[in-house]
Amino acid sequence: MFLTISTRGTAAHPATDLGYLLHKHPDKAQTFSTSYGTAHVLYPEADAERCTAALLLEVDTVALVRRGKGKGRGGAPDAALAQYVNDRPYAASSLLAVALSAVFSSALRGVCNARPERAVAPLPLRIEVPALPARGGPALVRRLFEPLGWAVTAEPVALDTEFPQWGDSRYVRLVLESEALTLAEALRHLYVLLPVLDDAKHYWVSSDEVDKLLRAGEGWLPTHPEQKLITSRYLSRRWSLTRQAMERLELVRLAEADDSEVESIDNAVEEETEAEAEEKPAPLAVLRREAILAALRASGAARVLDLGCGQGQLVQELLRDVRFTEVVGVDVSVRALTIASRRLKLDRMGERQASRVQLLQGSLAYTDKRLKGYDAAVLSEVIEHLDLPRLPALEYAVFGHARPRTVVVTTPNVEYNVRWETLPAGHVRHGDHRFEWTREEFRAWARTVAERHGYEVAFTPVGPDDPEVGPPTQMAVFHRHDDTQKEAKAA
Repeated sequence: MFLTISTRGTAAHPATDLGYLLHKHPDKAQTFSTSYGTAHVLYPEADAERCTAALLLEVDTVALVRRGKGKGRGGAPDAALAQYVNDRPYAASSLLAVALSAVFSSALRGVCNARPERAVAPLPLRIEVPALPARGGPALVRRLFEPLGWAVTAEPVALDTEFPQWGDSRYVRLVLESEALTLAEALRHLYVLLPVLDDAKHYWVSSDEVDKLLRAGEGWLPTHPEQKLITSRYLSRRWSLTRQAMERLELVRLAEADDSEVESIDNAVEEETEAEAEEKPAPLAVLRREAILAALRASGAARVLDLGCGQGQLVQELLRDVRFTEVVGVDVSVRALTIASRRLKLDRMGERQASRVQLLQGSLAYTDKRLKGYDAAVLSEVIEHLDLPRLPALEYAVFGHARPRTVVVTTPNVEYNVRWETLPAGHVRHGDHRFEWTREEFRAWARTVAERHGYEVAFTPVGPDDPEVGPPTQMAVFHRHDDTQKEAKAA
């Protein structure tokens, strides 16, 4: 994906001030990691008269499939292939919008300590996106951008220049020009409208997307003639979120018309008390980590393995508790371990804290002598990412070879999926899930594993335990027989 931002300058205000506004030096080519690939910022031209900043996003298609939405196993072969062979690496989409927000976060907020007067002043801007999916065609592109003060050029891209009779594709070459907008306003327009035109989000859309939309749309979205279409598409047509956003936008519009604050209009209901605020349910990921930590503390474990540690959230929580003297995170993905290292700030960690943590690259489908001798191991939301024929290999590697005294396993309860408002029937929760088990299926597997390898197992619900379908997450805690017998004798 490729996007350029250009501006012109004068003797008093050289065009290279764009580097200050974007917080990216024109003399450097910089690289940034994102959730879906690598973003590059470079300047094809940079002098006093004209300056152009380019954002190039290299999409990791495998990471896109693993993190994106999908049906998991059982889809049609052509649909499975389309997850890897598609236009995502080349055409602007929500992925480019996310990269804009990550790479130019300060510019998006209009923050520039070096040139504060330039950050709030209109600039002569030219923005070009060579390949932009436009569901609605060039006419919709103009309807979205022209009310915001842009001169719009949206040239359809032919399906094949050698065969003009095939007609145009759904892509356009977009050029936006304006003399009346600040850089922050321009970036906020792109952040919202790129995914709107593509009419797709390539990550899970949750309630916090409403806040992102309203922040980026401040000052222009409440009065935009295509407000409803923008809101619906940006929120992936989720009616509950769209309704929430539209209600809040209407409050903003009324407040502006009345020259008052939103709070003075939206005062029909008293602010929630501290007790009411505490009643809001915690995210399932937080409840899951709390349940795992409780099980580990109850087992008396000091040296803990986080198998399939991902980006290191659980490792981070374990390090906050001094009773865990050694924490080892293991994952097959080098990229995930790199992100975990950044999350933990290993490069800036003190010597004593650093001696407690280690990140290892390894596959759980193979035995690994580095994992032997630990008090406990955690497999949190891991087993469902393996093909069922490979599950016995993981079982032996953990329970038969590494043999920690305690093993904690969590996995989704597929019966609870009917309670997710936005999850279509028959879909799994994540596109990379190879399976999701019922409570009975999980318990049958866990009991077989425990019997085969000399463990006892107990089961704990995680999250609200629905009387009909059970909890959203099911957890099994295995204790090795020899340790159980020692504890009984000691008692």
